[in-house]
Amino acid sequence: MGFRLSLLDQSPIADGKSAYQALQQTIALAEKAEEWGYHRFWVSEHHDTKLLAGVSPEVLVSHLLARTERIRVGSGGVMLQHYSAYKVAENFQLLATLAPNRVDLGVGKAPGGLPLSTKALQFGRSEKADFEEQLALLKQFVDDEVPADHVLAGVGVDPEPPTKPEIFLLGASVASAELAGAQGVNYCFAKFINSDEVALGEAVTAFRAANPDGELIIAVPVLAADTEDAARALAGEQKVVRVTLSTGVSVTVQTVAQAEEFARQAGAVDFEIEERVADIIVGTAQQVKAELVRLRATFDVDEFVIHTPVAEQDARFRSVQLISEAILTVDVR
Repeated sequence: MGFRLSLLDQSPIADGKSAYQALQQTIALAEKAEEWGYHRFWVSEHHDTKLLAGVSPEVLVSHLLARTERIRVGSGGVMLQHYSAYKVAENFQLLATLAPNRVDLGVGKAPGGLPLSTKALQFGRSEKADFEEQLALLKQFVDDEVPADHVLAGVGVDPEPPTKPEIFLLGASVASAELAGAQGVNYCFAKFINSDEVALGEAVTAFRAANPDGELIIAVPVLAADTEDAARALAGEQKVVRVTLSTGVSVTVQTVAQAEEFARQAGAVDFEIEERVADIIVGTAQQVKAELVRLRATFDVDEFVIHTPVAEQDARFRSVQLISEAILTVDVR
């Protein structure tokens, strides 16, 4: 039995390029991903980074669905804390009505930006919503199962699609896996954020114990090239940066400068910044295949979402193509 491959694209803006060009790359990559046999194509939500053009996944998903024919397209993910669960349900049920059996609704707990953009997104709201309550309500809206004793009982979500969007919680911890399991939604572990395989194993175990029939995906950072040296040169010395405030708030950002700015905007004086080398799967397509086969055997998963951490178009497309040629027909009985 083989495994499925999918893609996560963050619409990175390469040096000297524009956001328009980055989004055109995303569109072209979605079309190629369908041609090369990928199962899903997810787009992300990030705010005020100046490095990524994908700020509104539901808008981009709509365009990508219109530009493709078969591949599943979805959010990876909507940062649910900023929005009405009802409106998110409406958006994705409309998408699923336009493109039946092709829409994924991935949601995340992270802010997707620095404190000032979070403040702007939530400006005018009288209270901060509880994420667990929002996730539960989102699923209830999509499933048309709002409890009779809820203040919103009886409200419907239009339109009614032929096939409901598939809901995924995106996370990188045991706690997020437990939440996905408890809420009865699918789960994607972001290994490109948390590369600790002990934590990954615990998350897999926790999710499967609570939701044995749910879909489980691992999102991994991968760079393939024609030679190992070329792949390593592309990867460079990328870092993963995490800032933790004294309040316990902890987020992953792209640079130390962003971490410092996050703390400044949050008004934090006491904070810690952890910087580590990004754990990217790097090499030829055959080397990448061997590592994914190992991960599949270790964690018994049937699908990986590939995150390609390089902005330059030719290298991105070549990596995605090489991986598809080497892996999509792999037999891992």
